[in-house]
Amino acid sequence: MVLGFELSVFSAAIASLGVTIGLALQGGLSNIAGGIMVVAFKPFELGDFIETADVSGTVTDIGIFYTTVTTGDNKKVVIPNGTISNSVVTNYSTYDTRRIDFDFTISYNASIDDAKKVLLACAKSDERVLQDPQPRVMVTSHGESAITVRLRLWVKNADYWDVNFDMLELVKKTFDDTGIEIPYNQLDVHITK
Repeated sequence: MVLGFELSVFSAAIASLGVTIGLALQGGLSNIAGGIMVVAFKPFELGDFIETADVSGTVTDIGIFYTTVTTGDNKKVVIPNGTISNSVVTNYSTYDTRRIDFDFTISYNASIDDAKKVLLACAKSDERVLQDPQPRVMVTSHGESAITVRLRLWVKNADYWDVNFDMLELVKKTFDDTGIEIPYNQLDVHITK
């Protein structure tokens, strides 16, 4: 007996208080540990474009508890470092170059060889497209109403989005000019009596 309390009651109260404090600090301690891991292993740096925890954007701050990311549409997202250290992080800024894969569909009536020539010509006409490694075109599937042809090319990281959007437009216009049909899904209904 201590100060009029049973020692077992006093011990139980102290243990309960310790568990409560431990549970309250669990998230904070996880974030501190995650922050230490982010600083130590450097999966990304300030200014890198990353994707993690269902968020993608440019890293604007790395703190001990949180990492701040600015999304492409200018939203500030604060991610707990505990979440980052326990999830997959894709860093798009690590390397100087990136590959872009475009899938285009062409009609079964279109010439695959002609489509390949057009796609390679489009890739070679853009000076931002790297020629080493060389752009490639390959057939990737035979769909229900179209053949899928993939254009694979490499660009500098800074040119990725501009080339992506410009190439989509250029290929559509060039397909139109050369008579290569881009089919659309359609359903034929036959009614019989």
